[in-house]
Amino acid sequence: MKKKLLIALLLMSPALFAQGEIKGNMGINFLSIPSMQDYINQNFAPSDAQLPSFVTAVIFSGEGGLFLSNSFAVTLEASYQIYSYTTGGFGGQYELAFNNFMPSVLAYYVVAGKGYNFKFGGGVGVRLASVDESLPAVGTSTNYSSTGFGGILRVEGNTLLGGSAYANIGLEMRYDANGEPENNGNKLYNAITQDNVNFNTFSVGIRLGITYIIGEVN
Repeated sequence: MKKKLLIALLLMSPALFAQGEIKGNMGINFLSIPSMQDYINQNFAPSDAQLPSFVTAVIFSGEGGLFLSNSFAVTLEASYQIYSYTTGGFGGQYELAFNNFMPSVLAYYVVAGKGYNFKFGGGVGVRLASVDESLPAVGTSTNYSSTGFGGILRVEGNTLLGGSAYANIGLEMRYDANGEPENNGNKLYNAITQDNVNFNTFSVGIRLGITYIIGEVN
């Protein structure tokens, strides 16, 4: 029994004594959502105020994980991205809000020095999209939702502020296959292209935040 306990402790020791981190970030993402942008431009946006190829969204994220060695880290991240569009006309106001909850598992290669580190990595996760649309002269909104998946590539740097706190800056690229959100089987439909609207998204972005390092390096 003692031998089994000793073996279990030895197997658990890397996780117990590894260096960990928790991180909070806010950023700006530049999104390309071709199906959604065509739907808005062809049906609601004025001809002199069409959506460009990329639109901007705010993203908030929290991340935590372990450095399994000096050069390798694994983390869990929860991100929430917010985009909205509003336009008005003689018929009333049109509004669309597209929010995406994006949990992911990531792995990083780490290059560390005294008071700093650089991390290069990526990951995958589930995507939970929510779309609220309010049509002109209707006055109420309809919610559409979908479940998809996505991937991230990211590079970031951490610079010591003092104690165990680091300033964090990162660049990232994402592709999120959000699919066609629906409400009780009904989907957003673009009568011009005669297609359902999907919210598959390519994005690039920049993020700023604070990283807090916990524990000692293996």
